[in-house]
Amino acid sequence: MTRAYNFCAGPATLPESVLAQARDELLDWQGTGMSVMEMSHRSDEYVEIARQAEQDLRELMSIPEEYAVIFTQGGASSQFAAIPLNLAGPGERADYINTGIWSKKAIAEGKRFANVHVAASSESQGFKTIPDPTQWDLSRDAAYVHYTPNETIGGLEFDFIPETGGVPLVADLSSTIMSRPLDVSRFGMIYAGAQKNIGPSGLVVVIIRKDLLGRGQASMPTMFNYQVMVENESMYNTPATFSWYLAGLVFKWLKAQGGVQAMGELNRRKAERLYGYIDGSGFYDNPIEPRFRSWMNVPFTLADSALNAAFLKGAEEQGLLNLKGHRSVGGMRASIYNAMPLEGVEALVEYMAGFEKEHG
Repeated sequence: MTRAYNFCAGPATLPESVLAQARDELLDWQGTGMSVMEMSHRSDEYVEIARQAEQDLRELMSIPEEYAVIFTQGGASSQFAAIPLNLAGPGERADYINTGIWSKKAIAEGKRFANVHVAASSESQGFKTIPDPTQWDLSRDAAYVHYTPNETIGGLEFDFIPETGGVPLVADLSSTIMSRPLDVSRFGMIYAGAQKNIGPSGLVVVIIRKDLLGRGQASMPTMFNYQVMVENESMYNTPATFSWYLAGLVFKWLKAQGGVQAMGELNRRKAERLYGYIDGSGFYDNPIEPRFRSWMNVPFTLADSALNAAFLKGAEEQGLLNLKGHRSVGGMRASIYNAMPLEGVEALVEYMAGFEKEHG
């Protein structure tokens, strides 16, 4: 069997060795005679799977003890509502930085539960750059500051962690978590949908400073309450057990690769190789200000959009899948998350060069 190179933005490619282990354990996990999918989440076996996954994540990200880790259901979009419900009192102000489609979705949902103030936006620049932080209108009394470090759709990424003057910083790290080292202590809360760098869809990881727990609005649904989740070790109800198990396998794989430091070096090389080819070509273009280009999601356009269909068809024939850009921006997009090997990027560049030679 030959596996394709899957450039999907999410659900994204997973490490082949992780998939192989999950396959081998699918019917019988370590001699128990049953699949992880069939286990009680209260069983000793599954509790150990969950405990080990959290421990490995803490080691990979150097998560301080004063932070709680939650594994919960849904996608990152569910956190757009959970965050203001947990961190802001009724009518309390919350600052948001608007840098793309996911920021806008978080803002729209946040407005349902808090007094949202857009402290900075690059929408007038077409979301091709990050707003100058010296011009941000941050509130000293805000409950939190929310931003999206990497806009998956637009390929726009912060190259700095914002300074918020002591106000808790909340980050949607769905598409960059564990892609390189990160100082968790700079954040009040981090959240990430699993389906990019963690594992399959259906799972969200929340990393929250413990002193921020217990601030929830009285009307908040229990299932959204971070304090309840922490007190019940992410098992207030039946969790997404198989997704959690697979995330644990991915964490083991990451450690075997050398951890986030080694992964960061590899991801830098992948991004530099792809952007380097795009910039050296007269046929392809990336619209993002170079300083703020995403390492994980690389959008690009062809000189003639009439060739898009032919490009995608030829790519698929070469085993290069899911390169079509998001419908809101068009063009192409290559998502090159942790599990995408350098060989996949090289194969894409080789195909792009051949297509340019034929059609340029």
